[in-house]
Amino acid sequence: MDSKGIELKKYPIGKFVKPNQVEDRLLQEWIKSLEHLPNELAKITVGLSEEVLQEQYRAGSWTVRQIIHHIADSHLNGYTRMKLALTEDNPTIRPYDENGWSVLADVESVPVEVSIELLKNLHIRWVALIKGLNTAEMSRTFYHPENKVNVTVADQIGLYAWHGEHHLAHVKEALGL
Repeated sequence: MDSKGIELKKYPIGKFVKPNQVEDRLLQEWIKSLEHLPNELAKITVGLSEEVLQEQYRAGSWTVRQIIHHIADSHLNGYTRMKLALTEDNPTIRPYDENGWSVLADVESVPVEVSIELLKNLHIRWVALIKGLNTAEMSRTFYHPENKVNVTVADQIGLYAWHGEHHLAHVKEALGL
């Protein structure tokens, strides 16, 4: 597979592109994506065997099981980072080792349905929080020391809507959907 093909497998929906301005229409699309992600994951993973949960979307990638648990881990961090940005003055967030987390005991021993249910409940809270934000709150920031950037709450919403769709595409690829 050439580098273009590998890139397409890594980023089946493309990389996240930060918009210059977050207009209401775009924000509503992101909210809709966050609202629907857990149910989409539940729908395509219902009844999967342990063998199928070990499928990968490309050689050397995470398994379906790891991806689903990763989405829950990542979105918990994203929700927490947003709340920090809303309650503190440009806090510095703590990055985490995604690959390290993907091989911890809970990833292999806990059914993926637990992370999907966690996402369902987390996204109910997260979407309610987002829908209640005003313009000033959307502009609040946190500092990401690994990427050396300030991230606005609005950009965080877009990034996590993209993140969910990105990994949903990986799961679908691994399942041949």
